[in-house]
Order: sequence, then structure tokens, then C-alpha cells
Amino acid sequence: MTKQASLKVEDKEVSFPILEGTLGPDVIDIRSLLKETGAFTFDPGFTSTASCESKITFIDGDEGQLYYRGYPIEQLAEDSDYLETCYLLLYGELPTKQQSEEFVNTITKHTMVHEQLTWFFRGFRRDAHPMAMMTGVVGALAAFYQDSLDINNQDHRRVAEYRMISKIPTIAAMCYRYSTGAPFVYPRNDLSYTANFMHMMFSTPCEEYTPNPVLVKALDRIFILHADHEQNASTFTVRLAGSSGTNPFAAIAAGIACLWGPAHGGANEAVLKMLDEIGSVENVPAFMQGVKDRTHRLMGFGHRVYKNMDPRAKIMKQTCDEVLKELGLENDPKFKLAMELEQIALNDPYFVERKLYPNVDFYSGIVLSALGIPVSMFTVIFALARTVGWISHWHEMIADPLYKIGRPRQLYTGSPRRDYIPEDKR
Repeated sequence: MTKQASLKVEDKEVSFPILEGTLGPDVIDIRSLLKETGAFTFDPGFTSTASCESKITFIDGDEGQLYYRGYPIEQLAEDSDYLETCYLLLYGELPTKQQSEEFVNTITKHTMVHEQLTWFFRGFRRDAHPMAMMTGVVGALAAFYQDSLDINNQDHRRVAEYRMISKIPTIAAMCYRYSTGAPFVYPRNDLSYTANFMHMMFSTPCEEYTPNPVLVKALDRIFILHADHEQNASTFTVRLAGSSGTNPFAAIAAGIACLWGPAHGGANEAVLKMLDEIGSVENVPAFMQGVKDRTHRLMGFGHRVYKNMDPRAKIMKQTCDEVLKELGLENDPKFKLAMELEQIALNDPYFVERKLYPNVDFYSGIVLSALGIPVSMFTVIFALARTVGWISHWHEMIADPLYKIGRPRQLYTGSPRRDYIPEDKR
């Protein structure tokens, strides 16, 4: 028998079914609330609202757990690679050897973008933020790949999804190259997905570029750790935009625009800015006292969802150590400063009691900086990695026969009805 929840509104008592998920808390199904009571719920930020049913990602913030399709993020980061993780998110299962080869081959051979798409960059100022360029260029993909815009056609959906996964690294690298004045670099089919991105970012026509395998592995882990994170703001944006029936390129561009917000995708960028403001290790004690006194903000510590250790942070901590060692940056002033902050936060009772542990943004910002990626590109890297998560959620929603356009309600507190007053009588 289905469990029920009772709600009394004035003198009327109504019951609602309680739905049980595979993992996580139960959900009260209030779809009939307005019809039964004439009222609806008030939940700013949707913190107590399940906006959809999904089989893709599960988060338990209290326990510090993150699963992609049931697989713990720690196992995927250690044993998988980004494209295999992409396949898992898209299809729900890890690929067989043959499926993996076919998937990797398809993505690898579609990394080129339409040559006319490159002309868009000429219209941007050289000092334009890379996220501004990325939002515009990804949205423009619908103007070049019009043979995959029918969202009701499953083949069209898959073609569009594969195109986005394969072309996003190329577009991201173009945003970087344009902002630095460097020529665009074409992709290479003999490189892995992540190595190819580094090639398009950092190589020059003057000499052969060989990606460092330690750094490739580090960036690949960053991609895996950021591939999806359940119903966050940008994923919700993609679902909401997609619910109107818009094409997938437009929906993903909307997600990129949302991710650009400093409260969402700009967190690791804020970490580097904080380190620059602190300046040196000698200033750390005073800064941390300022955090306790609430005169300074500590960026990259704590998390809205994770009330325990961010499971991604432990992996990124290991990766951070590997990258700094590989590049000989253990004694770099900025990175020594970051490690000093880490040690205080992990040992000072003030931070331990409040569970202000370093999160994934703290370490990923340090790693990206060590790789030579400028702060302005951090959110672009995030968008590149998260594209497969957005696509997976969009596809899940479109394939659901019960999906409908999103239409939140409001608590209206404006003026009641009033009559128009002519200008000469106001």
C-alpha cells in the first residue's frame, strides 16, 4: 500500500501519496495540491522541491556521497576516463569494449566545427570574457547543424548530443586562443579527448606539442568530477529551457549562461582571486581571523549540498599534489599559501566544527592555474565538463512521455486590482 501524507488546510484534510526513490528521502507528490486545496507551496530556491524524476545522478550531502548512475565518483575518477563516463551518463551503463571503441571513434572524428562558425569570433572584442563568447557560439550551433533539430526524432537527438560533446572542447579552446591573439588550432584524431583539448589550447604551429600524461590525467579527472551534479541551477536551467521544446543547442547555451554566475560556476575562479588578495603565507593568520570575525569570506571551503566532506575534494587533493610535484611547484608562493589555508581549515576547531572543509573548487582552481589555464577560462572548463550532464538530463526529460513545460507559480504581494487614472488626474 502506498504511504500517504496528510495536510489540513483550514477545515479540509487531504492526502497525498508518498513516493519512494531508490536512494534518498521520500517525496510527497503534491501535483493535485492546487486542485484539492486551492493553494500551492512556497519554496524559494526550490530547496525542498523535486522538480523531476531522474535516474542519472544521486547526491547525499550529509554522507558526502556522489554517484553517477549508481557508481561512486571515487571509483570513476580512479579507474575510468571522461569519455567512458560520458557514455555512462548518456546510456546508464558502462560500455563494452566494442561500444567504447565506437563511441570514442564517433566523438573523436566530429571535433571539427563548421569553418564559418570561426568567423563569429571576429565580431567579439579581444578582451571579451571567454564565457560570453562560449554562450554565443554554442547557441549559434543551431544555425549550422539544422539536420538535427527535431527533438521528437531520437536519431536527431543523438546526433545533436554527440556533436555537442565532440565540438565543445574545440569551441572552448577557440575562446581561449582568440582572447590571447593566438591562431586557432585544429583538433587531432590521434589524441585522446582531454589530450586533444590541451593540444588545441597550448600548441603552436611552430613546433610539435606533446601533452604531459600526468597533466592530461589531472584535467581528465576534473572533467569527470564536474560532469554532473544532479539538479543544480544550470542543469535545472537546461531542463526548463528544453521543456519549451527549444532545440538542444539553445538549451545548452542557456545552461552555460546560468553557469557563468559567480554563485555557481565561478567558485574556483573566486578561490584564485582570494589567494591573490591574501598575498603571502605571512598574511594567512590575519585573514583566517578575519573569516572568524566575518570580515573576510573564505572561498572554496564548505558546500551548500555537502554538509560533510565533498567526495570530489579528496580526489582533487590527490590530483593537486600530483600536478604540483610534476611541475615542481610545491614551493611556489601562491600554492604554498593555498596549502597553508588547507591545513588551518582541516585542523582549526572553528572550521572543523562548522565542517568548512576544502571543496572541489578549492583544489580544481589550484590545479587549473598550475596547468597554465587563466582564471577567466575556469568556468569555460567547467562548462566543457558539464555539457554531458546537461545533455543527459535534457535527453531524459525529452524522452519522458509525461514531461511538460516548466511553469513555477508565485506568491503575489503587489497591488490589488485598481482602475486606471488619466494623467491629468494623477
